Amino acid sequence: MSLLGGILGHASAVTQEEIEKDVSPVLIDKEQIEHAYKLVRDLFIFTDKRLILLDKQGITGNKREYFSIPYKHISHFSIETSGHFDMDSELRIWLIGHTVPFKKEFKKGANIEEVQKTLATYILK
Repeated sequence: MSLLGGILGHASAVTQEEIEKDVSPVLIDKEQIEHAYKLVRDLFIFTDKRLILLDKQGITGNKREYFSIPYKHISHFSIETSGHFDMDSELRIWLIGHTVPFKKEFKKGANIEEVQKTLATYILK
């Protein structure tokens, strides 16, 4: 799968340059972006070292929260796919030492299974 092979939901295409511009402030030396998924304005970025969740906030999206999760700190995760009446999907990630999972909601049409597969690839190495 290419770097931008997984664009989620109703998101527009995003270039590698845009992703690098968004996450370059938090990348360490020689850290490589390997996969990226866009969910409306937010990004799931899989590097060779960690998962970075970028939450763009506010009207302009200039305010940003970077949530960095080293793969070795993820104990388990789950997905809940959409149904006939509940159109949204949800990804839950449990971190070692925490009982409450990190949750991210995906709107109808988002390919949550592809994100789960990519996450499993990094966690189960």
